[in-house]
Amino acid sequence: MARQRHELSHVVSRFAKPLIARKSLSPQQTKAFYNILHCRTASMGGHEEQCTHCDKKRYSYNSCGDRHCPKCQNTRQAIWVEELVKTTLPVKHYHIIFTVPHCLNDMCLWDAKGYYNLLFSSAWDTLRSFGYTHFGCETGAVAVMHSWGQNLSLHPHLHCLVPAAGYSLKGQWKTVGKNGRYLYPVHQLSATFKGKFLDSLKRKLRKMNNQDAFASHINEAYKKSWVVNCEPPMAKADHVVQYLGQYTHRVAISNQRIINITNTQCNLHGQRLSRPGAKQTGSIKGRRIPASFCSTYSSQRVCAYSSLWDLSSDYKTKSGFAICTGRKAYH
Repeated sequence: MARQRHELSHVVSRFAKPLIARKSLSPQQTKAFYNILHCRTASMGGHEEQCTHCDKKRYSYNSCGDRHCPKCQNTRQAIWVEELVKTTLPVKHYHIIFTVPHCLNDMCLWDAKGYYNLLFSSAWDTLRSFGYTHFGCETGAVAVMHSWGQNLSLHPHLHCLVPAAGYSLKGQWKTVGKNGRYLYPVHQLSATFKGKFLDSLKRKLRKMNNQDAFASHINEAYKKSWVVNCEPPMAKADHVVQYLGQYTHRVAISNQRIINITNTQCNLHGQRLSRPGAKQTGSIKGRRIPASFCSTYSSQRVCAYSSLWDLSSDYKTKSGFAICTGRKAYH
């Protein structure tokens, strides 16, 4: 495979040195920068490969394996997709995106782990309650969290795939969402998620005696209109998992997004939010990228918790189908 002309390692090499010199990074963040910079170079060592037919030898440098390195995610993503395909329900799936207003970002920076916990639990409580009220059944979900937007700004949101099936209150398998473009009414879904998230957030702050410090943030969030984005259903299970795989094992800036690097800025590909599927180009100041990249850094413990609701077998039918019931991969 041809090597990218511009890579994230080039950005790190050119713009991260002042940030590292200030010694304001954690040891884990410094290590991530080191791995990105030296991945598949002589610093990582190498290995020899020899053809069994012609005895031709080839030497390759080792990968760093860091979860923040864009070169090391494709294999992990392929394995994840392959494993999930085995347990995905053979039904239609709906893509639902839960987003929180930016006025609450200060709270996320204050306690990222607790904030992400509330994001997952509130989204799941919303989906589960709508399953009962609209279809009278226990539904499921697979969810992947992103903590950043395409411009590297803090933007926590969940990508959820919800199967159009579940168990009725009598324990019978039931197909839902047969008619209509969306699984649930968007305005009702948004209002319910808003209420559940802010209520849980206030209770958490009261327990920590910090409700006054963030009272203005919460009041502002109540005044805003929250939007839960719903997309049309996808038919085949393997297509569903492949689609979700685009959102897993993703780093803040992939090598494919980098168009050009100058002495002061980077030009990047991006998606035009006003027109889904349409692409646009933009520029970011080079010195801003390493600092913003650090803000998207997650430790392995937080990542394991925040990235996935595992597709589990908490419920099973006689036919062998399994449905996720919101069990998180980290407790």
